[in-house]
Amino acid sequence: MRIGELAERTGVSTRLLRYYEEQGLLVASRDRNGYRCYGEDAVVRVRQIRRLLGAGLTTEVIASALQCASGEEAHLDLCPELAQLLHRELTAMDDRIGTLQRRRSTLAGYLTEEGG
Repeated sequence: MRIGELAERTGVSTRLLRYYEEQGLLVASRDRNGYRCYGEDAVVRVRQIRRLLGAGLTTEVIASALQCASGEEAHLDLCPELAQLLHRELTAMDDRIGTLQRRRSTLAGYLTEEGG
């Protein structure tokens, strides 16, 4: 299928599909006219990418995780290396949440000082 059909079937823009390809997350072949061509498995792959992006993972981490992903829900068969990578991502996410909570408290404090 061509990129337009993949976009239609997945609800993802052609621009974003090209970005996924640039990042090494999606593979396309080229037909004689130079148009991108995708296999049926690309629909599942795009859904996996979207699911993993929704979990807050970067495209760099997703590139590693996709090797262990199966099904549209992106079930991950965790090997020790991927588990370690995901633990690091979770720790980094917890750190960002902590920072945001501290900033929120500071901002809320300003409103309390002002009387709301």
